[in-house]
Amino acid sequence: MANTRDLRRRIRSVKGTQQITKAMKMVAAAKLRRAQVRILQARPYAQTLSRVLASLAERTEHTHPLLQQREGRHAWLIVITSDKGLCGSFNHNLLRYAAELLDSGRWESPEVVPIGKKAVDFFSKRGDPIVQAEREVMSNITAAEGRRIATSLIEGFSAGRADEIWVVYSRFLSLIRHETMLERVLPVEPPAGTQAPLPNVDYIYEPDPKTLLAELLPRQVEVQVQTALYDSSAAEHAARMTAMDAATKNANDMIDRLTLLYNRTRQAAITKELIEIVSGAQALEE
Repeated sequence: MANTRDLRRRIRSVKGTQQITKAMKMVAAAKLRRAQVRILQARPYAQTLSRVLASLAERTEHTHPLLQQREGRHAWLIVITSDKGLCGSFNHNLLRYAAELLDSGRWESPEVVPIGKKAVDFFSKRGDPIVQAEREVMSNITAAEGRRIATSLIEGFSAGRADEIWVVYSRFLSLIRHETMLERVLPVEPPAGTQAPLPNVDYIYEPDPKTLLAELLPRQVEVQVQTALYDSSAAEHAARMTAMDAATKNANDMIDRLTLLYNRTRQAAITKELIEIVSGAQALEE
């Protein structure tokens, strides 16, 4: 059985860890509020752009290279994780799903575009071919990141280095819930329908439909990538907040158990000393 000195040391250690988890929970909560505002502001824009793109694609016969369906099965898989850990099973579940996709034979020669330090380290150890590694993106997401990454994806698709480009990310739903999503980025796939039936009228385009497609389709890719980054960031902070809250509660339970054990050990030591004193006194009297 551990002595009282060891128990006191363990209690101090657990209390120190508990203070850290409390602080990390508060930091995650503050970051989550900002990330939640960003994704709630980005989603209406992304949904409106998708509806406009669906309407334009349905009413014009013009085509664009980003809409081209190819027969090849050479795919790029974008995997978005966090740069840091201590967020429960957030990264583990997503990376396991991505690995299963790569090993399923769905694509002939898939390559990976890992975004986030955890994804880069994971696929580097697996030996998967990596197109480009984005290691420090998730720590400080800016509005320029989506455009920069989307530009490189469009260049790779236009050059024929990839026939399809997909993204795997965590979609933020609530504080305690996020969903792993698989979406196609390229070729651009306009939504199947809109919320309301489109009026049977002809539009007058200014500029022409071809110019509009050339402007809207790259913007659609940028918005899709940027929204996935914002979603993943919000889901990460929510998962970290939940994990740190559970760790704080577990530390409190451990402190209670160690305190009870410390009191019992101390009481046993006192009882033993009293017995030794009484026994010594009786021996002297005899």
